Amino acid sequence: MKTGLVLEGGGLRGIYTAGVLDTMLELGIQFEYVVGVSAGACNATSYISKQAGRAGRVILQNFMNPRYLGYRNLLLHGSIFGMDFVFNQIPNKFDPFDFDAFESSTVDFEVGATNIETGKTEYFSKEVVSREHFAVVRASSSIPLVAKIVTINGKKYLDGAIGDSIPIKHAMEKGYEKNVIILTQPRGFIKKPAGYTGLRKLYYRRYPKFIEAMENRHNLYNDTLRFIEQLEKEERVLVLAPQKPIPFASFEKNVQGMQKLYQNGIQDAHDNADKIRNFMGVPCAEHIKQPSSDCLKG
Repeated sequence: MKTGLVLEGGGLRGIYTAGVLDTMLELGIQFEYVVGVSAGACNATSYISKQAGRAGRVILQNFMNPRYLGYRNLLLHGSIFGMDFVFNQIPNKFDPFDFDAFESSTVDFEVGATNIETGKTEYFSKEVVSREHFAVVRASSSIPLVAKIVTINGKKYLDGAIGDSIPIKHAMEKGYEKNVIILTQPRGFIKKPAGYTGLRKLYYRRYPKFIEAMENRHNLYNDTLRFIEQLEKEERVLVLAPQKPIPFASFEKNVQGMQKLYQNGIQDAHDNADKIRNFMGVPCAEHIKQPSSDCLKG
């Protein structure tokens, strides 16, 4: 049975996912299908180009830089994240992205972005992601109120997590009945209704279905978590999530918290490597001298 990899978003909390993905690359754990939204999609690109360590490095070495994240960006350019810095200067100059490896990869990669006219998340293939020079990933990462609308093929998009925060159902619809899911909130997390309701209604008044999607996001998110819990009981998903709450806001420049979350992701990937391989039906790696009981014998 085919196994997919499903990546939640979460703003800077996506550093946990970066830790997991960087480590899985080092351990040779690879999936034939990856789907992500927002920060999950961003981190997935370095995983697919097989640049181990890059996902975490890009965040940890840049998130304190006001060009990467800051209200000055919002005032001057309409986005709290420096979109040109993040999606142009970093991959093309400061921490080169291997576009050739990404484009030649056989991984089936999809990125979700929310169509603000329909309020639904739409999914774009790796070929479109590459061809559009990461415009799709940028759209998926564009958070309402603090980012500009991104136009792709004449349609308007924002944060992919609005319409589908954890795209497990989409992965299953693609035929991946077994999935490893990486969450960015700890177990037991319950999403609450978003604030700034009046401002969101005013700002996006031309897009009533998008407003509806934003207002219903917490319900959809919590329903998805319950669905994932049921899938876990049926052993159809394997979930990795931060072990302990590390409280900080999505845009908070909390150096200690970021480093802890990244290390948490690294440790969780190491601790669960054999379990992941077993779930995927992959035999123990030859270099593991003392595999755990979770690892299949090849």
